[in-house]
Amino acid sequence: MADLGDAPPRDDMTLLLARVRALSAEHTTSWEFPADPAVVTDARQATARQLADWGLDELAFTTELVVSELVTNAIRYAGGPVGLRLIRKNVLVCEVTDPSNTQPRLRRARTTDEGGRGLFLIAQLTTRWGSRYGQSGKTIWTEQLLTTPKPSEL
Repeated sequence: MADLGDAPPRDDMTLLLARVRALSAEHTTSWEFPADPAVVTDARQATARQLADWGLDELAFTTELVVSELVTNAIRYAGGPVGLRLIRKNVLVCEVTDPSNTQPRLRRARTTDEGGRGLFLIAQLTTRWGSRYGQSGKTIWTEQLLTTPKPSEL
């Protein structure tokens, strides 16, 4: 920028920094489901089995709730197929991929609303969550800590 002189730049610039790590196959698993509400149960069961295999039974209830909400939303609002991937390393990452490009919105539902609480619950139950776009759709991801932090770490 210093070499450009006093004239302001005509375009904005972006710097992307990425930290990439290779994970062995034992740290990831994935499934693909059709756009059928009946598969939400299958997604929850597959998640529970995988968490048990990894020795993460204490995360099963929360993760099943997250999976249920994200897969249901993907089927309801985006159609299919719906991808589900779990990644276990320093945190547990849950990713749900669908063919829609519509960004989900976190909102606070009124007491009389019948829906609209899903992403709010996910935000409360997970450490972080977000979304990213791919070539054909988007992925909603969540992170959960694998260990309970000490009060001094909060």
